[in-house]
Amino acid sequence: HLAVLHGRDVLYIVEERARNRPSLVSDVGVRLPAHLTASGRAILAELPAAQLRSLYGKRADFVSRTAVTGPAKPAELRALLAEVRRDGIATEFGEVTDTLASVSAVVRDHTGWPVAAVALTFVESQVTAGDRERFGQAAHHAADEVSRRLLGSRPQG
Repeated sequence: HLAVLHGRDVLYIVEERARNRPSLVSDVGVRLPAHLTASGRAILAELPAAQLRSLYGKRADFVSRTAVTGPAKPAELRALLAEVRRDGIATEFGEVTDTLASVSAVVRDHTGWPVAAVALTFVESQVTAGDRERFGQAAHHAADEVSRRLLGSRPQG
């Protein structure tokens, strides 16, 4: 997936699916709550604190899609995004669709601003921890390549 931030949602603008894989709720043109998606978390983690507060300043700003609820208040989201900044990879496990998980990395423009995210989605029960790590590295590599090509930028991180 390639997604951009649109308010408190991510908007999917590119999607490529592997053959014989389960259908996904995401598709080109679909919007999902950014705080629940790996793509959204990758972008949100790189926003200035003031902008993040304007998007997610109160509990009412948070929604759930599955029994795996994700962050439900501003402090929980800030803690999660600190982990994303530390790791350089955002994740979600069942928060968008039961049984599916995603890993994502941020795409930056020539100024270093987070403009999009690249994500890989997979069936959580069919992968190992090593697979998840490889997927995260692949997302990071793809995001760096898009960043490099976007307006002649050089990827950071």
